[in-house]
Amino acid sequence: MPLATSLAIFQSCNITGVPKSTRCAILRDMAKVRKAERRPPLNKTHKLKRQDWAKKYLKTDFSKVLWTDEMRVSLDGPDGWARGWIGKGQRAPVRLRRQQAGGGVLVWAGIIKDELVGPFRVEDGVKLNSQSYCQFLEDTFFKQWYRKKSASFKKNMIFMQDNAPSHASKYSTAWLARKGIKEEKLMTWPPCSPDLNPIENLWSIIKCEIYKEGKQYTSLNSVWEAVVAAARNVDGEQIKTLTESMDGRLLSVLAKKGGYIGR
Repeated sequence: MPLATSLAIFQSCNITGVPKSTRCAILRDMAKVRKAERRPPLNKTHKLKRQDWAKKYLKTDFSKVLWTDEMRVSLDGPDGWARGWIGKGQRAPVRLRRQQAGGGVLVWAGIIKDELVGPFRVEDGVKLNSQSYCQFLEDTFFKQWYRKKSASFKKNMIFMQDNAPSHASKYSTAWLARKGIKEEKLMTWPPCSPDLNPIENLWSIIKCEIYKEGKQYTSLNSVWEAVVAAARNVDGEQIKTLTESMDGRLLSVLAKKGGYIGR
């Protein structure tokens, strides 16, 4: 099972209950593992803003927050994901070499309480600036999901988005305000803080599924279909676990004085 996790390897041998440290110690004698994740450093200003954000929202009812984000999926998968355990003497799988990982699809989604909103696909070739981002939200989020909700739900919902230029521009902010998403209903967001957005964990779940064992795709439609299928397999309890993790994330930010938290 090239490129599989240590847990998957042991499960394929019908071996369960072995601690991760023991699995890795055994595999280390016969295999290799992929590189670890990297993150940019946080400066003093970033850390202070992350702490201020945590203090501001510490008593928030996070079941009312809609956490949103975009994710790009390519035909070949993220750099470094074609690495994993492989037995000594085995040849690594052959992979296609394509420029820009074969191209990709931009996906938007949201999670709130135990519900997944989307995913929605950004039209191929569309670059998200302020105008196209707002039009995209109008055509997908607002028309296909938000308008079906009750007045009381809309009154209490808090909309979260990161500080991407298309999100945080004056145009987008004014447009959202006209939709009723303004002031306390639009969450402020600290810089360099993907670790605080629980939807990032959803992206990881989906990517692990669609790129398992180094899978590649031959068309944009096929990778999009894989994203949709993987998203459908994420149940409400998994989403609820992510959204309910926010209290702990805020406390961790404060405990680490604005530093990165573990995902």
